[in-house]
Amino acid sequence: MRKLENSELERKSISDFKEATKTPIIIILDDIRSLHNIGSVFRTADAFLIEKVYLCGITATPPNKEIHKTALGATETVAWEYHENVLEVVENLKREDMAVFAIEQVENSIFLNDFKVENDKKYALVFGNEVFGVNQEAIKFCHGTIEIPQLGTKHSLNISVSAGIVVWDLFVKLDNLEY
Repeated sequence: MRKLENSELERKSISDFKEATKTPIIIILDDIRSLHNIGSVFRTADAFLIEKVYLCGITATPPNKEIHKTALGATETVAWEYHENVLEVVENLKREDMAVFAIEQVENSIFLNDFKVENDKKYALVFGNEVFGVNQEAIKFCHGTIEIPQLGTKHSLNISVSAGIVVWDLFVKLDNLEY
């Protein structure tokens, strides 16, 4: 085995990325404190051709030096918008017939491994604050919640790790491996 050189990775140009068919997933970040988490989610969104990222509440926006450190330019490729109120974003996406799910540990959540996708639907995923999670009001507005099963003592994952796990799982379930 030989490690591939960057020139061998067949990376898309920014214009190719913007013109590419996107994965029907939208990420909503609500009240994310860590600029590194925000940048990391942008990088995940770029990796899986995510349609858009919404930044809500106290979540910082590009351009930002600290976000750029982990995003590595993904803020230039991935479409994003800032909205102060996450509830308005969720309501607007629901009106557009999008399936909106909070990623949170709640009563009657659906374990990620049991979550079934419909290939003709678009999905919006709400990720919340590093300490308090997804706001209870936002959870009420969502169609449901998805929970990542955890077996250890913490039952808590970093938001950027959670986003990577959930986005990858839905990406695979939506049959997007034909790149």
